[in-house]
Amino acid sequence: MLENLKLGPKYDGFLFLAESARNPPALKPHTHVELELNLVVNGAITYVMGGRRFTFTKRTLLWLYPSQEHQLVDRTPDAANYVAVFKPAMIRRACRGELYAGLKRIAPEAGAEGEVLHTELPPDDFDLLRRTMDAIVEDGLDPDVLNREAGFGVGSDFRFEHNDPDWLNAGLRHLLLLAWRQQRGRAGKARAVALHPAVRRALALLGEAAWSGEMGELAKRCGVSEAYLSRVFARQVGVPLTRYRSSVRLAEFWKLYRGPERRTIAEAVYAAGFGSYAQFYKVFVQAYGRGPRELLRERNS
Repeated sequence: MLENLKLGPKYDGFLFLAESARNPPALKPHTHVELELNLVVNGAITYVMGGRRFTFTKRTLLWLYPSQEHQLVDRTPDAANYVAVFKPAMIRRACRGELYAGLKRIAPEAGAEGEVLHTELPPDDFDLLRRTMDAIVEDGLDPDVLNREAGFGVGSDFRFEHNDPDWLNAGLRHLLLLAWRQQRGRAGKARAVALHPAVRRALALLGEAAWSGEMGELAKRCGVSEAYLSRVFARQVGVPLTRYRSSVRLAEFWKLYRGPERRTIAEAVYAAGFGSYAQFYKVFVQAYGRGPRELLRERNS
């Protein structure tokens, strides 16, 4: 699915720090015309790309090209990763020499490890890149706002803003070139797990909408037994199937609750596929450490 990040014309891209503790899950597979860069600063994040699962840990620099459909499927509770995107027009202006030709591609160069370009940075390079990112976001919006509205406009009227667009754009250009210089000559060796067709089918079905059916029906549509699907899904994706389904429903809740229809909490809960408010409450507390009304009251104050 091609995602419109809804970046205004005065911005060459954006940068923000995504944190598990306050960032709603965004689990649907997607692409976008912008080049994306991730830097894992804590914990671990897990993506599914090209029918395979990849887990990236602290100090990993990861590039996601416009042609690469990617799906975030799990994060450790302490995970934090910087996410930067760069508009194609800015890349063309900034990257004129042969050294940076790889940044203008729409797909990683053939032969890249698993065709997912990444590397684990040495501590000194990681610290330099992280300090650069920290400086760029200093004059940006409150991190809680950016995490709450991850997706930048999807299902809401939110648009990315920065208090000093000129500083942000200059910083993004410097960040892009610096990160590429650190990537060059290094090849990551992430252990990719090839996903069973039934697991890939389950991810697709769960990603299409909040799955409200029983697990047995899901397994039947995937062509396997419920026990087999649960076992293989947990082993290959690294997340129990029921937990992943709950995360999908939680993402759907945020989309509905923040959407233009302005649904109440209860309306969004049931529309997202939760069988009861108690079930939703348990999943919400596990994700954020607080109840929904308490957290929403803090965010709206």
